[in-house]
Amino acid sequence: MPGRERGSAPPGADSLFPPAGQPARLPGIRSVRGTAPRRKAEPRSTESCSRGKERAEGRTSGRKKRSQCTCGLSSSGGAMAGAVRTVAKRLSVEGNIAAGKSTFVRLLRRAFPEWRLKPEPVAKWQEVRATAAAAPQASPPPPRDFGNLLQMIYRDPSRWSYTFQTYSCLSRLKAQLEPLAAETPKTQEPVLVFERSVYSDRYIFAKNLFEIGHMTEIEWIIYQDWHTFLLQTFGDQLALHGFLYLRAPPEVCFERLHWRSRPEEKDLQLPYLEQLHVQHENWLVKKATVIHSEALRDVPVLILDVTKDFENDPNEQSKLVGQVKTFMKTLLF
Repeated sequence: MPGRERGSAPPGADSLFPPAGQPARLPGIRSVRGTAPRRKAEPRSTESCSRGKERAEGRTSGRKKRSQCTCGLSSSGGAMAGAVRTVAKRLSVEGNIAAGKSTFVRLLRRAFPEWRLKPEPVAKWQEVRATAAAAPQASPPPPRDFGNLLQMIYRDPSRWSYTFQTYSCLSRLKAQLEPLAAETPKTQEPVLVFERSVYSDRYIFAKNLFEIGHMTEIEWIIYQDWHTFLLQTFGDQLALHGFLYLRAPPEVCFERLHWRSRPEEKDLQLPYLEQLHVQHENWLVKKATVIHSEALRDVPVLILDVTKDFENDPNEQSKLVGQVKTFMKTLLF
């Protein structure tokens, strides 16, 4: 089926941010597959003559030798799988825009100072710069600011959705692959906490952008293909032991969004937050989202009700921290 042209969308889904009061839509214009189809490799025949047989045997011998390499590579764990790594419990804080994730991460930092917490790299999205490695000069010039990608996707989602989701997923991938700090106390069980993950990048935001028409079909297929490849390549390095789902009504998130007044979000409307709320519920609560593996589907989820303003309420803070402590005791490696 031919893909949509960039910028075109199904009826009623011509904007990432529908007007206020308009009901949220998650059009079922096509099924969402967990993995893009790949072309099946055609079998190669071995020549019947002796010379062809010798070449075939030579190739087989070469493959056997390469498969015995002990350089630390692993098909299931990537290039770092052979390294000795400290095992840590890895959690991801998930939730709608303005649900209170950053506030919650700060709360965890105070309650568990020994934990290592990775905030969402919003600053990188607001100021995209070329790295020194990308510059061919021996003495590269000062980094050049290429623009505010977060603002660009909100202003023109049909043009920038695929670009933004690619960059946001890359930044989350880097965070989840970063090795455990050497200064982590040896007497305590290490814990890593990420503000969102490579999984919500795909199963919440990229999926939703495709369904409302801001990613074309071919962009969605390509995104799924390289995303699945990365998950298969890095294997356990990206695995999580639990999700902390901050659950709040979209109306509450909308109020908090206006209260924090992030400039890029000034045009966001309630229907978009309603769409993201449905995506979170389908993935983390109802388990209805088609995902790439049963292992991810079985990751425990702690649902935390953050409808009340917990930022300035010590009682609510104590309640949330207590729930996290109980949840941590139930996690198994």
